[in-house]
Amino acid sequence: MLTASVLATLAAAVYAALCAASPFGTCRKCDGIGVRTTTNRRGRTKVKGLCRRCKGAGKRLRVGRRLLNHSRTVHRAGTR
Repeated sequence: MLTASVLATLAAAVYAALCAASPFGTCRKCDGIGVRTTTNRRGRTKVKGLCRRCKGAGKRLRVGRRLLNHSRTVHRAGTR
């Protein structure tokens, strides 16, 4: 039981360090390309337009970093 809680705490600490060091990750929808692609019947890829999730950047803000930014905003709003 103690081992599982230590591993969970360690995993959370590693993810927090990852979010602090690299706040942006590749977009899962477009795989970091920035455009939506489809294949036609012949197997050729066609570009359909910019990715809606990352808006063509290919990078998205990580969930942990988004939580950190939100908590920072709430803290600053409450202390003023």
